[in-house]
Amino acid sequence: MTPRLTAAFWVAAYRKRLDLHGIPCFVTRHGDDSSGSVLVKLNTLDGRASVHQRSFDLMTGNRAWIVLAEGAEAECDAACARQVGFDPDLWVLEVEDRAGRHMLDAEGMG
Repeated sequence: MTPRLTAAFWVAAYRKRLDLHGIPCFVTRHGDDSSGSVLVKLNTLDGRASVHQRSFDLMTGNRAWIVLAEGAEAECDAACARQVGFDPDLWVLEVEDRAGRHMLDAEGMG
């Protein structure tokens, strides 16, 4: 079994990686430090956004980031709010990048 990082540690490492690339990231909802799941909202600063969540592929055993919602920013905010209603331990991060970079597909982010 692969050891898991705490949510707080993962969030700190992710924010640092984004910072190294000059990409702002804000914690808009602080979830459970040890076991909370994380949603990443990518705001392209043009009224549009996408929400990403980590998923587990039962066939391969791999984790991957999938798009939970995309479109108007208000719709993505509503999707985040719905998920928080299901999971009170959830973290929500907002990444702001006009070029649409979120770094979730970078090595070690899965």
